[in-house]
Formats: sequence, structure tokens, C-alpha cells
Amino acid sequence: MNIMPQDRSRKLSSISVVFPAYNDGGTIASMVAAASLACRATANEHEIIVVNDGSADYTADMLTEMQDRYPELRVITHETNRGYGGALHSGFSAATKDWVFYTDGDSQYNPMELVLLVEEVHKGAELVNGYKLSRNDSFLRTIIGRLYHLLVKFLFNIHIRDVDCDFRLIPRKILQSLNLQSVSGAICLELVKKIEDAGYVFAEVPVNHYSRKYGISQFFVPWRIIRSLIQIMQLYRQLVVKKEHLRTKANEF
Repeated sequence: MNIMPQDRSRKLSSISVVFPAYNDGGTIASMVAAASLACRATANEHEIIVVNDGSADYTADMLTEMQDRYPELRVITHETNRGYGGALHSGFSAATKDWVFYTDGDSQYNPMELVLLVEEVHKGAELVNGYKLSRNDSFLRTIIGRLYHLLVKFLFNIHIRDVDCDFRLIPRKILQSLNLQSVSGAICLELVKKIEDAGYVFAEVPVNHYSRKYGISQFFVPWRIIRSLIQIMQLYRQLVVKKEHLRTKANEF
């Protein structure tokens, strides 16, 4: 993807890039490098935050080396694995810039395509969500992913076309208002539901999805799938049946 330097008046004021990373030693360096290029083209100020969520491989060593090359890189280390949601909590809490972009550290998305999301902001979008042009996973993972999307779209009345695409650009002030609770991968469903229920509308842009070149997925194993279904039901009770987040907002006014 060709990224040309942009006029400062056409850039975001500032952006925090957040990568949760768990055993992503083979990919995290390229993600940081690509994010740095994308941020320089799209924002006047930026920082890159990688949350090393208890990795057992050489992720920590790669991040130490990358900090020497990229002064904007900040590393948060969890001594034990806290889960995807736990990693995002740490990353979001550490973010200091006006906008927050996050995606996974496993290189299944290209941070250079952040420019596509920023273009939508310049067109007036409040926040932007990517959706996969095609899913480059095994047949089984593709089917499970599709069933997951259909299930949560029906249960939670989700409007975006791809809730499973973790490639999002959101104003930090919106993130701070959500009071996210999930510490697992269910945090993405919680995030989207709370944003939509707050009245915000995602602009959506197609992005590429790549096959995993390093490591293995932490989701597509039977016990994790069962746990995720339980968490979906818990979120359904909180967000759809009891609407706890809406009552909390009402009490603030």
C-alpha cells in the first residue's frame, strides 16, 4: 500500500495505537514498524502501545529491541496472561492521545490500512470499523467466525457488518465513557454494543485479512469456544435484558 505524506492540516491531531500481544514474537516487530509509518502519515503526534500479555515466547525480547529503534513505543508487561480483554484494558488506560486505533499483534491485519480509517474521519465519521474483504483462515475457523457473527448480530442487534474485525479507530473520549468490564475476547462485542447503544454510528471500510504466519489462535479450541458462549450469554443478560449500561448512563444526568 502506497502511503504518501499528508499536509498537517489533513492529519489527526494525535493517535494512540494499541496492540495486545500474546506469543507474537514473530510478528510484533513488523506491526510496530508498519504502525509507525502509518501514524507518521496520518497524525501530527502518535504513540504505539504494546501490551505484552504474559507471553512465553520471545515477544519481550523483540519489544526491547524495538524500543531502541522507535522512541514512540511504550511497552506494558503483564507477568501473567490476563486475556484479550485484560490486555485491551491496559492499553486503553495507558493511551494519552485524542484517537485510539487498535488491532491484534498477530499480523492478520495490516496497520498501514489505518490510512483508510483516517480518510473516513476526514469525511466526517465519528468512529470507524474495518470489515474483512475475505477471511483468510481455515474452513472451520471461517465457519465458526461466521456463525459467531450471525449469533451476536441477532442477539445484540448489532448494526456493523463485522463485529469480529478488530481493526477500529475510536476517539479516546468515547472509550473512556464506556466502562468496559470484559477481560476476555468478549470485550469487542461489549465495546461495539455499548458504542451503538450510546448513539454513535460506525463508518465502515473494507480491510484485508491475512492468514496467520506465526503462532496459533488462542480462541479456536473447544474449551475457549464454550467459555465464549457462556460470556456471550452473560453479556446478553447485562446489555440486552437488564440494560445495565443504559441505566448507569441515565443516573449520571
